Amino acid sequence: MPTFITSDQVTLNFSDDGTGPAVLCLAGLTRDLHDFDHVAPHLTGVRLIRLDYRGRGLSEWADPETYTIPTEGRDALELLDHLGVEKAAVLGTSRGGLIAMVLAATARHRLLGVALNDIGPEIAQSGLDFIKGYLGRNPPWKSWDEAAAARARADDGFDNVPLSRWQHEAETLYRETPDGLVIRYDPRLRDSVLASGAQPAADLWPLFDALDGLPLCTLRGANSNLLTARTFAEMQRRRPDMIAAEIPDRGHIPFLDEPESLRALADWLDWLKR
Repeated sequence: MPTFITSDQVTLNFSDDGTGPAVLCLAGLTRDLHDFDHVAPHLTGVRLIRLDYRGRGLSEWADPETYTIPTEGRDALELLDHLGVEKAAVLGTSRGGLIAMVLAATARHRLLGVALNDIGPEIAQSGLDFIKGYLGRNPPWKSWDEAAAARARADDGFDNVPLSRWQHEAETLYRETPDGLVIRYDPRLRDSVLASGAQPAADLWPLFDALDGLPLCTLRGANSNLLTARTFAEMQRRRPDMIAAEIPDRGHIPFLDEPESLRALADWLDWLKR
C-alpha cells in the first residue's frame, strides 16, 4: 500500500481507491483501515481514502505524545494535501468521528460532510472504562480461532454475527505468534490516551455544533456502551436534518454493512452529491 511522510517525519500508510467525491475513512482508536473492509464494496461512486493513524496498522510508530486527536487530524489533512484533495467527506468510526468533529471546528473548509459511526459529543463512562481495560494490552487468547470463538460467546451487545466475521476481526486486530496474540498497534497508545483522559475536551457539544450545515449522518449501535440513547436523541434534536439510524444487534461499533447502516450511508452519499 502507498505511504506518505507527515510534517513531523512520520511515515503513514493509506489506501486510495475509486473515483468521485472523496470520502476519507478514519478508524477507531486502536484500529486501522481494515475497519472499513466490510463497507468499502458498497461505497460506490466515490474516491475512498483510508488511513492508518500513526502507531497503528502499517504506519510508523511515533512519539506517543503525538497520539492525540489534534495531531491525527493534522495527519488527515496532510494526507489530503499529499493526494491533492481540496475537500473530502469524513466517515469516522469512534475515534475517527471525534477527529471529524475537531476538523469541522478547525478546518471546516476542507469538509464535504461527516458520517459518525457510534460516536457523539458525549462518551459514556462505561464505554471508556471498557476501552481502558484492554487498551495497550495483548489479549489472553493464543490464536485467531480462539479469539473469534471468545468474541462469538461474549455478552457485549452483538447478536446474529457469523463466526467468520469475528475471525476477520481477530486476524486484522492481532498478530498470531507462538506466544499468543499480539496487538497490531503501539502499546504506548495507552499512556497517551490515559494522560488525556480519553477525551479531547470536557465539553464536545461545540464541536458537534460546528457540523451545522454540513451533510451529517450518525449511526448508533442499539446496544452501544459508548453512545447513549440520550446523547443520540440530543444530537437529533440539535440537527433535525441529520440522517440517523440505530443498528439492531450491535454494540460499539457497528460493522457498517448492516442493512440499516447501508441505507443511511447511501442517503448520506446522495446528500453529498446534490
